[in-house]
Amino acid sequence: MTIGARLRDERARLGVSQTELANVCGIAKNTQLNYEKDERSPDAPYLLLANKAGVDVHYVLFGERLPASADLLSPLEAEVLSYFRDLSDYDKESLRRMAYAMASVGKDSTPAPRT
Repeated sequence: MTIGARLRDERARLGVSQTELANVCGIAKNTQLNYEKDERSPDAPYLLLANKAGVDVHYVLFGERLPASADLLSPLEAEVLSYFRDLSDYDKESLRRMAYAMASVGKDSTPAPRT
């Protein structure tokens, strides 16, 4: 997978358009398009701004994701992770499939109220 493809993956993961990411990173939409098509390579100032916008720049450049640092987890994420670690392997796989299915539905669905 190329830098452009990984950059496109990250943009999709964040749920932003090419125009939105381009604006945040101080470039034109066509430049963003060229980055994602591997017709140009992003420069350091772009990557710094993309990182601040939530893009996993290490993944974009090197194709590997670093493990999340525990201090970067929200309290809710830490709580869910603690429950996950106590599950059996079978239940972990079931939860993984369920989370994937729920995430596939999209960000536009209305969340259920917390009880």
